[in-house]
Amino acid sequence: MASDPPQSTLGALALVVGLLAGFAVLPRLFHHEIKDAPDFSLPVVANGAQLGEGKSKVTLSELRGSAVLLDFWATWCGPCRAEAPIVDRFARRWRDKGVVVVGVNEDRPDEGDPRAFAASAGLTYPIVTDSGGRAMRQFDADALPTLVVVSRTGKVTAVRTGVTDDAELERLIRQAL
Repeated sequence: MASDPPQSTLGALALVVGLLAGFAVLPRLFHHEIKDAPDFSLPVVANGAQLGEGKSKVTLSELRGSAVLLDFWATWCGPCRAEAPIVDRFARRWRDKGVVVVGVNEDRPDEGDPRAFAASAGLTYPIVTDSGGRAMRQFDADALPTLVVVSRTGKVTAVRTGVTDDAELERLIRQAL
């Protein structure tokens, strides 16, 4: 009749199994694949003057040379509404430092008015509409709000879902410059 292994042997075995599992999972937690940002061209619905005279569309590839913060949001999304002033403060601070902020509105035509929301919230950064969700799908964003940071060379350097604070935005954009 076999006896149970000593407690210390079970503890050592659990430690080894835990370490092996940790080494298998950790690279996935900290690895961020940098990939080319998919291009899009979307109509401007608010604050187009920030992009230059007569701009009625934002084409991501035309912004190459600047770091870009894309803010995927909708008027009906409470967390998006809470994050909008944070993004606007960030946009104002970084506007003259080679960073372009673009709000990518995901409202369908019957859901909300991004132009009216931008005006009432005092938002100054350009807002485009992606009512079919195509651009959002191109960036594999599946929740709102989602922020995507694109480097000056057109690479996606960060994707964040949920409300992001000022300090995190600063850290993410500095990595993209």
